[in-house]
Amino acid sequence: MQTSTDKHYGQAIERIIRRNGYSISELARLTNVNRRSIYNWFNQRNLKPEIIFRIGCALKHDFSEEFPELFSEDDFEKVLGTSKDSGNSEEQPLEENSSAYWKDKYIRILEEYNRLLVNQIRHDSRKS
Repeated sequence: MQTSTDKHYGQAIERIIRRNGYSISELARLTNVNRRSIYNWFNQRNLKPEIIFRIGCALKHDFSEEFPELFSEDDFEKVLGTSKDSGNSEEQPLEENSSAYWKDKYIRILEEYNRLLVNQIRHDSRKS
């Protein structure tokens, strides 16, 4: 079991985000930061609790299970419980004819392409 001193907060956050199927673009839009900031967060071993909380609220995810040293269940319950009750707060799917839909789709394709390139470079470097 990892202690809080050897836990890499950014990597743990990234795992959860990817496991739950969120794109970097979507998280950036929900947290109102640019995509570069998201990648910087993933690289930080000791991410500020405020940032983790902000991500949890945006994704409606309770991080108290992953980071019991930072949060209690009550911390997220107050925020997430409130947002569940306010019917209009749920994210509406983007219309296919909207520019935001196509922008998000384009960015997701670029991210996938980038991931494939990185994997190919790693694969090629192992051969050398």
